[in-house]
Amino acid sequence: MFEDSLIESAGKVRTKRGATTMLSFVLQIILLGILVLIPLIYTEALPKQQLMSMLVAPPPPPPPPPPPAAAPVKIVKPVQTDIVNGQLRTPTKIPEKVQMIKEEDTPPPSTGGVVGGVPGGVPGGSMGGVIGGIIGATASTGAVPKVVTPQRIRVSQGVSQGLLIHEVRPQYPPLARQARIQGAVVLQAVIGKDGSIQNLRVVSGHPMLTGAALEAVKQWRYKPYFLNGEPVEVDTQITVNFTLSGG
Repeated sequence: MFEDSLIESAGKVRTKRGATTMLSFVLQIILLGILVLIPLIYTEALPKQQLMSMLVAPPPPPPPPPPPAAAPVKIVKPVQTDIVNGQLRTPTKIPEKVQMIKEEDTPPPSTGGVVGGVPGGVPGGSMGGVIGGIIGATASTGAVPKVVTPQRIRVSQGVSQGLLIHEVRPQYPPLARQARIQGAVVLQAVIGKDGSIQNLRVVSGHPMLTGAALEAVKQWRYKPYFLNGEPVEVDTQITVNFTLSGG
């Protein structure tokens, strides 16, 4: 009996539990349906701004930049010419119309110049051009143009030696004689218009001999050097030789 009572009670419990589950499932479906139908019936309660933002399509992307404009293509038309490699070629066809080239009448060049003058001179010029004009002017006036004479010229040592009129021999320094020192002393000098020595300086030579050479050459005198009839200064070199045998 106890077993039967347990079996019956178990069957009742199972029956009630299944009905309860079904009833709960139906109620949930009804509730969900109500929640879905309410917004569809009362549309004015929905947030319009959010709905419009959701329904409005996004703006289209900006258009791509236009491609760079291509450089215009220059069409070079060949020049029709009848000269090839500097020579006139035979024409391929006879032109339909041949035009005559008429040169404009230009006045002849002026011949108002002097026969034998320089081309491009002015009318009334002298024969021989500029040089002829100078010669003609000199011949007519009788005046000879004066050449500018330089104030100083440079001559060789041989030329200046020919102008020497007074020479003083240098005294051999005793110390140089004892030390057996000999040789040449080269001096640079300017001979003035009056023949005197000016701007005397040493170019080369032994220091023990240069002093005596300077003292002696300062006393030398020369003839004035004339150029174009005028005395000029002369720039030259003077060599003084010191030898032990000559004293």
